[in-house]
Amino acid sequence: MKQKNIYLLLISLGLIFINGCAQKVGMKALEPAQVDRVSNTKKITVTNFKNDSIGLSNKIEADLAGFSIEGKNYFTIIGRNDFNKILTEQKLQNSGLVDPKTATEVGQLIGAEAIISGNVGRATAEDTYFYEKRSRCADKKCTKLVYYNVRCKKRIVGLSAEIRIVDVEKGDIIFADTLDDSNVYKHCSDDQRIIPSTEIVAQKLARDIASKFTYKLTPHYRHFDVSLLEDPDIDYTDKQEELLKVSLEYIEKGRYEKAEVLLKRLVDATASQSYVPFYNLGVISEARGKYNEAKEYYTYADNLMVEPVDEINDAVVRIDKLIKRRDKTRQQISR
Repeated sequence: MKQKNIYLLLISLGLIFINGCAQKVGMKALEPAQVDRVSNTKKITVTNFKNDSIGLSNKIEADLAGFSIEGKNYFTIIGRNDFNKILTEQKLQNSGLVDPKTATEVGQLIGAEAIISGNVGRATAEDTYFYEKRSRCADKKCTKLVYYNVRCKKRIVGLSAEIRIVDVEKGDIIFADTLDDSNVYKHCSDDQRIIPSTEIVAQKLARDIASKFTYKLTPHYRHFDVSLLEDPDIDYTDKQEELLKVSLEYIEKGRYEKAEVLLKRLVDATASQSYVPFYNLGVISEARGKYNEAKEYYTYADNLMVEPVDEINDAVVRIDKLIKRRDKTRQQISR
């Protein structure tokens, strides 16, 4: 009985391993910006942030100016020199976080649709000390080990910044949040690693915060994998199994058009009664960005499915979400 249980366990583990190695197709889906209103205010100026010794405002301005999608710049950046000049002429104060009233007054004069301002917190560094165990040979033959402790230091460096975006025309705040980041470093007395200074780490953290902020304002690509169906769902002839096998090989090599031809032959050969080729055709269409076509194939597969199939269920839900997000992203890009 014990041997039988072990045998069943090995079979179960083998099935898990096989299922876990299902052939997958890499997907790239365009996702809308998290802050949707920014797509209506793409003419932006970035002010000098308060307490900005690390140049966070410069990093944000550079990221926004350099961001492009589908070969086109997403933002038009209006130089901050014009903003500062108007502040001086109008005798207005820039205290870091620009209020909506000031943004409206200045933004209209320089042609900006939105103004980004901020207040950078002081970089923090927290050091803690501890010991780590080490070992070394007690003799030349290393028959015994000697254990000892070395002193180590851990440093946590953090940075935060309040950032605000004001809509010039509407005179209200589009976005306001405190963004932060931190890094952890370790140094022990017996290694060559050196903990970087707080100032150096703060520069890296500022770049990371600028990237996070830009990510919130811009459409971006999301990468994920989708599994193919590799086994027949009905009784296949040898010829039909060969069509499925070869189509999967072409998909693996990225030859989607050839795989599509073979899968359509399989659909005809099975009298449109097998959901496997319909589903795999949907995966190909999804990978090529043809979401409406993919939805049709997934719907065919779903209608043929009797017992639930996770891949098909996931695809039906996923494709509707992708279509909605794609349409929203297109709106953001075209504004």
